[in-house]
Amino acid sequence: MGQALFYHLTQKPLEVTLAMLLEKSLQRGWRVAVRGRDQGRLHWLDQKLWLGPEEGFLPHGLAGGPHDADQPVLLTTGEAHPNDAACLIAIDGASVSAGEVAALERVCILFDGHDPEAVQQARGQWKGLTGEGASAQYWAEEGGRWEKKAES
Repeated sequence: MGQALFYHLTQKPLEVTLAMLLEKSLQRGWRVAVRGRDQGRLHWLDQKLWLGPEEGFLPHGLAGGPHDADQPVLLTTGEAHPNDAACLIAIDGASVSAGEVAALERVCILFDGHDPEAVQQARGQWKGLTGEGASAQYWAEEGGRWEKKAES
C-alpha cells in the first residue's frame, strides 16, 4: 500500500520542489506521472524542467505524444498512467483518489502555501484521502528544510 505525502510550499517555488522530488523518484527507479489541471501550466513546467538544474537532466515529456509509455516522467492532465508510473505527483489541486494512493508506491501532493484556496483544497484532499483509509504525511518547509508535521 502506498502513501500520500502533502508538501506545503512556502519558500521554494513549485518547479524547484518538483525537480527535487522527481530526482529522488528516478533514483528509486520509479516512473512518475505529474498531474496538473491546466495544459498551459504543464507547458510552462515543461520549459522550466528543460532549463534546469544545470548539474542534472530530468528526462520527461508532455502527454499526448507517440512515446508516452516510454517517458520516465510524464506531465499530464489525465487520470491514466500511460508510462506505468509508480509515483504520482499532483500539482495545482489536481485530483487524487484513495485507490491511486493504495495502488502506487507514492503519491505527492504539492500546494502553494501562499494561496488560501490551494491550502483549503489540500485540507479537503487530506480529509478525503485519510477518511477513505489512505496513509498520509504532511510536510512543511521550515528554515530551508522539509519537516514532517503530521501523519495519519
